[in-house]
Amino acid sequence: MVPASSLIRNELNWRTHGEEQLAVLRGLMGQLGLIDVGLCFIEDGQLVLIDGHARADELGDDPMGVVVLDLSREEANLALSTLDPVSAMAGMDRVKLDALLREVQSSDQAVTDMLASLAIDAGIIPKEESVPAAVEPNPPAYQILIDFPSEAEQGEALTKLTELGYTCKSLIN
Repeated sequence: MVPASSLIRNELNWRTHGEEQLAVLRGLMGQLGLIDVGLCFIEDGQLVLIDGHARADELGDDPMGVVVLDLSREEANLALSTLDPVSAMAGMDRVKLDALLREVQSSDQAVTDMLASLAIDAGIIPKEESVPAAVEPNPPAYQILIDFPSEAEQGEALTKLTELGYTCKSLIN
C-alpha cells in the first residue's frame, strides 16, 4: 500500500471520468472499501499509474494497493491503450447477469441506478419498468413491504392491488 497521492499519473491516460462514474465509484468505495488495485510501472524510481487514475484521485493521501508490473514505458503505454478496450470486448451471459443482479443490492443511489441501467441495457428489464431518477423530492408515501413464498403469489397480489388502483412494483431480493 502506498499513499495514492504519491502515484504519478500517466500523462497519456486517455480515459476520462465523468461525475456519474465518479459517484458510482465513491458509492462502491463507501460501501465496500477499495476492491481493486492500481496497476503501475516504475520509471525513474517512481510508481507511474497505468490503471487506477480515478481511484487514486478519489483517495488523495489515503493508502492504495498497487501491483507493480515489470514493464518499460513503451510496454506500459501498450497496456494503457488496450486494457479497457479488451475488457469492453467481453460478451455477456444474460441469464447469469440476471441471476447476479437478483443477488446484489446497494445502499448507494448512484450504484443502484447504474445496476438498473445495466439491467435495462442487457434487456433484462424493459425501460418502462425502471425507476426514473427523482428530479424533485418525492411527496410522503405510505408503503408496505410484504414477503411472499413464491413469485406466483407475489404476482397475484400485485395484480389485485393494481386493479384496486394502487401503484405497485415487485421487488426480488
